[in-house]
Amino acid sequence: MTPNSSIREFADKVQSDLGRKLVLLTGARQAGKTTLARQLMAGFEPAQYLNWDVPADRLLITQNAWSPKARLVVFDEIHKMRDWKAFLKGAWDGRAAGQAMLVTGSARMDTFRQGGESLAGRYFNWRLHPFSVRELMVTGSFTASAALERLLTRGGFPEPCLAATNTDADRWRAQYATDLIREDVLEFSRVHELRSMQMLFELLRERVGSPVTLSNLAKALQISPTTATRYVEILESLYIVFRVTPWHRDVARSLLKEPKIYFMDTGLVKGDAGAKLENAVAAMLLKHCHHRQDAEGKGIALHTIRDKERHEIDFVLADGDTVTDLIEVKLSDAAPSAYLHRMAERMAPARAVQIVAELRQPAQHGKVEVTDAAGWLGRLAA
Repeated sequence: MTPNSSIREFADKVQSDLGRKLVLLTGARQAGKTTLARQLMAGFEPAQYLNWDVPADRLLITQNAWSPKARLVVFDEIHKMRDWKAFLKGAWDGRAAGQAMLVTGSARMDTFRQGGESLAGRYFNWRLHPFSVRELMVTGSFTASAALERLLTRGGFPEPCLAATNTDADRWRAQYATDLIREDVLEFSRVHELRSMQMLFELLRERVGSPVTLSNLAKALQISPTTATRYVEILESLYIVFRVTPWHRDVARSLLKEPKIYFMDTGLVKGDAGAKLENAVAAMLLKHCHHRQDAEGKGIALHTIRDKERHEIDFVLADGDTVTDLIEVKLSDAAPSAYLHRMAERMAPARAVQIVAELRQPAQHGKVEVTDAAGWLGRLAA
């Protein structure tokens, strides 16, 4: 089994877009962007791959010296180039007839979109996530339950997920976590901040699934709340963590409430089986949302619900200002809470579901469906 087979459908959609516009493909380091780029290049022979981090490639980029005969040119990590948007605008507008261009990077491009040239109307955006239950099922080598178990044990990044042994996966992750802080984060911060960043990273690994008050984290780290917020934004920009904010029709009000913070890589979570399950579900729901945004142009977003009495529903999906799905995640508890029942009535016709990892029997309780977590996750869009 190879990672390529699980992203074939995704590759087909990106390939279609390459025939029309510049494509920006972003995602966490080691999520499979280079593999996908190589896969796409095979359908555009001759093709050329240029990585900004490679000196020889950088020279070709700065001199606009890539081959005019290449049917596809891939620019990797080009966002590290000064005035990269102006460069891409010129490269796209001046490209050889019929030449496609793919831009890949391990940081969110919107972090680098402030000021300068505009790429409006010239590109499509795609975000590549770690593996999901659905993708592992597509390979034909995993049932839904086996896929979820693998993701909870190994995380969804291709190398550890498909490693021969758990030991190999653990060794990969230990090095990965170290490199994230020492190399990637350093691009956004100063050397003397790395210790604080490392401490914040470790604190967040232990707080998955709980509302996070950044002022409390700042106090623990002896830094200002503003600095703590910037650190979290850096981790978000590098696709290391993501925030899930409480849902409110007034977006500004929702952003002021305490978010929950999850990791793109469930394998980084330090917690019990329940915390790892919640993180895995959060990551797959985010992937579902991003896929629908990127592939369909939908405004679907991931949130949580929490009231003043601290009643909570783990996740909600909202399309604009309308909640479409209420999702509660449980390891083995099949009894829906009174609060879930109440919100299901209040927010009808939104679908209400409690997904359970260790479920004996699916059931319907009023407006709340209780169903197997693995099977339900396998039916998401991506």
